[in-house]
Amino acid sequence: MDSKTLNTLPLCSITGRIIVIDSQVGVDAAIAELRREGLIGFDTETRPSFVKGFRYNISLLQLATRTTAYLFRLQMIGRHDGLKELLEDPMVLKVGLSTHDDTRALQRWMRCAPKGFIELQQYVKPFGIIEMSLQKIYAIVFSERISKSQQLSNWELNPLTPAQCKYAAIDAWACLRIYYKLENKPWE
Repeated sequence: MDSKTLNTLPLCSITGRIIVIDSQVGVDAAIAELRREGLIGFDTETRPSFVKGFRYNISLLQLATRTTAYLFRLQMIGRHDGLKELLEDPMVLKVGLSTHDDTRALQRWMRCAPKGFIELQQYVKPFGIIEMSLQKIYAIVFSERISKSQQLSNWELNPLTPAQCKYAAIDAWACLRIYYKLENKPWE
C-alpha cells in the first residue's frame, strides 16, 4: 500500500479505556486482568534520541485487551516482579510488531526471558500481507489508518499528553485487533 492511498483512509479510533499506570498502585490489578484474558496486544515506546550512539531506556510498556489498554510508565514504576512474570509467561500470548526489538529493550531495562510472543510481521504473511509496518497492515485489514504523529514524541514527559496516550494505546490494541480479525475470533 502506497502512502498516497494510506493517507486517504479514515483514522482509526480506539474503543475502550486507556489506563496510565505511573506508580506501583494498580499494577497488580492490571496484571490480573491481562492474565485472565490470556491473549493481549503488546508494544513499547522509548524516548527518541537524536544523538548517534545514544539510546534512552524503555519508557512505556503497552499491554491491551479488547476493552482496556494499560500504559505502564516503566521509568516511574520501576522493576516489578509481576510484570516480569507476565512477560515470561508462555500461556499469556502477546501479539505485537517488531517484538524482537521491543523484548530486547525490555531485557536491557529488566533481566527477563520474554515468552509467548506472536510476531505480526511473520503471522500475516500466510494471509498474503507482505507489508511490515503496523500502520500498513492495519490499513489492509481494516481500511483505516493509524496516525503516527506522536511516534517521535518524548515518552518520558510527565504527564503524557492525551494524544500520546491515545497513540500508545492504539499501537498495542491494533496488534490484538488484527490478530482477532485474521483468526476470525469475535471481537465483541
